[in-house]
Amino acid sequence: MTIHTLPVPRPLPTGPILGWGVLAPGGIAGHFVSALHARSPQRVVAVASRSAQRAAHFAADHAIEHSYGSAQQLLEDPAVSVVYIAAPHQAHAPLARAAIAAGKHVLVEKPFATSAAEARQVADEARAAGVLAMEAMWTRYLPQLDVVRQLLDEGAAGRIDLVSADFGFQLPYDPTSRMYDPAQAGGALLDAGIYPLSLISSVLGAPSRVVAAGALAPSGVEYKASVLMTYAGSDAHGIATTSTQAAYPNTAVISGSTGRIELLSPFLAPSGVRFTPGGWGSGAQGLEWLDQRYPSLYDSMHYEADALAAYVGQGRTESPLHPMEETVSILATIEQVRQQLGVTV
Repeated sequence: MTIHTLPVPRPLPTGPILGWGVLAPGGIAGHFVSALHARSPQRVVAVASRSAQRAAHFAADHAIEHSYGSAQQLLEDPAVSVVYIAAPHQAHAPLARAAIAAGKHVLVEKPFATSAAEARQVADEARAAGVLAMEAMWTRYLPQLDVVRQLLDEGAAGRIDLVSADFGFQLPYDPTSRMYDPAQAGGALLDAGIYPLSLISSVLGAPSRVVAAGALAPSGVEYKASVLMTYAGSDAHGIATTSTQAAYPNTAVISGSTGRIELLSPFLAPSGVRFTPGGWGSGAQGLEWLDQRYPSLYDSMHYEADALAAYVGQGRTESPLHPMEETVSILATIEQVRQQLGVTV
């Protein structure tokens, strides 16, 4: 088929205005709350930290009415109907389970949990409680991903042959850093590699075979990984690379028999889409859609919150754009990769 213009991103459905609570008021939580209050009708009504003083300062900075010195106090607040969890990785699943037990919906920062079994347990408990559980994989809800979905649905790229994505940055080794400390669920895969793996999964699904290479930090967690994935019933390949030792291009490419879809750098954040029809040497002119809506890329964090509110309004217990079974599958892939790399901590 011939594509003359790129599709326009479709708006996400709207939902009720929810009362949000924030657990663990760190840097990413600050960006999230700022985005909600500036770009969304959703409102944060409470924040909690193990330090009551830290919670109070965060509340004052973001005009939040209530602050608490414990998660339990926030979970007992009837004004809170959904909880955004931005704690360190190892606390994600326990806090999500506590929130679900309190009857709250949960939006959990990536990684949703530190293992596939842990993620499945949280998902099962959310379904049983009739509340929504969703990973805060904001990439899935950005307008550029809807452009990609429409191109794929239209068959613009033809038969998909390869989906590749990378995310790498340079972070000096520090054994006490959460990135390198196994006690804090450190390692490149859970923090950075989950983005390319999620993007590839959104196109190709769960792999049937995983082959990995990489390197371990002195603390025993991986600081570099390259992953080749194959898929049952298809000859398509997925290739994900991640590192905390070098600055990668941070792009994603979907290559097919009739065209190529590229997510511009940084692909995981608001950037843009380029579609080039034909093959190498065809001379075809590429088409671009650029996301220039907001001055700060973090402003786009509101999309995932708006999507969650819409799904709550629809009575869902998971996101149709990123179902819990896929969240579990991606964590299972990470476990396979870490096992192949020799991670034992």
